[in-house]
Amino acid sequence: MNKEQHEVSVMGGPQGTTTVTTAINMPSEVSIPDHVVWSLFNTLFMNFCCLGFIAYAYSVKSRDRKMVGDMTGAQAYASTAKCLNISALVLNIIMTIVVIIVVAITTMAFLKTLRY
Repeated sequence: MNKEQHEVSVMGGPQGTTTVTTAINMPSEVSIPDHVVWSLFNTLFMNFCCLGFIAYAYSVKSRDRKMVGDMTGAQAYASTAKCLNISALVLNIIMTIVVIIVVAITTMAFLKTLRY
């Protein structure tokens, strides 16, 4: 009997079973919004100075970069698309309010001239 077998027999062998678990940390995919739907909405309904169309082009570029795996480029294009979408939305809200005010004032002036 060699020395290693003697030590195992003296110790009594393994007393219990031990479970060894291995954890692998996988980096989670970072979701970068590309704002395509918002850009499409601004293109179709509120295309002030073509800002909606330009935002749509940047959104598509962002989606393409995300498919290639270039997350930095995708984030840059998505940020530009978001800024353009916000600008288009704010300008169109202001323009809508101005049109409503102008129509209301014009209608009131027209009705006032009809009364006299």
